Amino acid sequence: MEEKKLTTASGIPYTEFENSMTVGNRGPILLQDFLLHEDMAHFNRERIPERVVHAKGTGAFGTFKVTRDITKYTKAKIFSEIGKETKMFIRFSTVGGEKGSADTERDPRGFALKFYTEDGNWDLVGNNTPVFFIKDPKKFSHFIHTQKRDPKTNCKSPTMMWDFWSLNPESLHQVMILMSDRGTPFSYRTMHGFGSHTFSFFNKNNDKVWVKFHFITNQGIKNFKAGEANEMRGIDPDHAQRDLVEAIERKDFPKWMMKIQVMTPEQAKTFKWNPFDLTKVWPHHDFPMMEVGEIELNKIPENYFRDVEQAAFAPAHVVDGISYSPDKMLQGRLLSYPDAHRYRLGVNYEHLPVNKCPYLVSNYQRDGQMQVGDNGGANPNYRPNSFDDIVVDESYKEPAMPLESSVADWFDRNENDNDHYTQPGMLYRNAMNDEDRKNLITNIVGAMSGISGEKKNDIINRQLCHFFRADIGLGMSIAKGLGIAVDENMMKH
Repeated sequence: MEEKKLTTASGIPYTEFENSMTVGNRGPILLQDFLLHEDMAHFNRERIPERVVHAKGTGAFGTFKVTRDITKYTKAKIFSEIGKETKMFIRFSTVGGEKGSADTERDPRGFALKFYTEDGNWDLVGNNTPVFFIKDPKKFSHFIHTQKRDPKTNCKSPTMMWDFWSLNPESLHQVMILMSDRGTPFSYRTMHGFGSHTFSFFNKNNDKVWVKFHFITNQGIKNFKAGEANEMRGIDPDHAQRDLVEAIERKDFPKWMMKIQVMTPEQAKTFKWNPFDLTKVWPHHDFPMMEVGEIELNKIPENYFRDVEQAAFAPAHVVDGISYSPDKMLQGRLLSYPDAHRYRLGVNYEHLPVNKCPYLVSNYQRDGQMQVGDNGGANPNYRPNSFDDIVVDESYKEPAMPLESSVADWFDRNENDNDHYTQPGMLYRNAMNDEDRKNLITNIVGAMSGISGEKKNDIINRQLCHFFRADIGLGMSIAKGLGIAVDENMMKH
């Protein structure tokens, strides 16, 4: 085998790898030692800006295999036949912490999937929860600020978090999930994933349905209790990263079943809640789960930075047969995610190997930072033109989306849609067992005990009112844990 020569980034072989050029053995370094400066300049730029959210994560490659026929709902080629396999990549993450934070923090977990289909890359960017804290994207940056660091102390602030949640009762459903043991998963392998948003399917006849995606872990649900999670922070802050890598390396390939819920446009009009509200779920007894296929992760990236750190997902990336919905949070993410990638990775981020579509890509985008392809070669960079052979395939045209209103305005997101308590109450009473409820209360009491400052009582009482509205027993237990005498008026309101 031919030996590899040590070279500069420009391919020039060199020999003095360990010694800088100096004036004499003990003299100063000469400016002309270019290799010293090249290495240090590259080293200074090794860290790209970390993600504002989902900064710490891990990822793996794998396959998706279709196990059930859903072609009556969608013409997406990824689902075209039973047994079909599609290569994919998944990135798991924590949401609020920085890159150096612990994997066992109480936090939602990101669950982002990239399917490399023949119709382009399909990104399904969700969490390990079926709901979220807010239902309008204008609140997103403000919510995330409460999960980050206080601008004065630069510390995490329970006061900031609970102040925001108490002023936004729509957050209650997700807050209760977060404060349960589901807020501290044992590992990424032992949690479910969700597309969370409502999306749409359309078939070859252009019949449209609304759809939600679920990914059910074959490994079984396993969570840390609060004390265990805190202990693991000190033992191994990279516990979830290590768990995934070691499982795949020993060929214990983690798997998830993709399932969907489907709602017709007619059902959506009569559904009790807004079906496009990200703070709500579709009850399974009304909209049963249907199996679609199986995901298997079987390859850890050879280089973490190349594939995991530079992976870029965008809910805007849907393929023929799959589309959007009027979900306000989804609509807000369609532009903000690609914009974040252009800032962090550069305008040509989709040329990077992990993001690159493995099939033919033809467009007129040219130039920009990090243009690593052939930049379109000698082909025209405008359209229409008389020279290239790029054609528009009309069979990919998406059916029109009928709108229910011709009035554009700033509508109150909660107008005629302010039931923030029924589903959290159902979660507490019906979906949790006695141990779940006990741990939930303990975790909430512990978290709310950190509220401080002159507005402490206002924030605590406001949040207690939300818990009472969800379930009186829940509110009573939390109030007792906080040492607060319950006012009858609080229960009535």
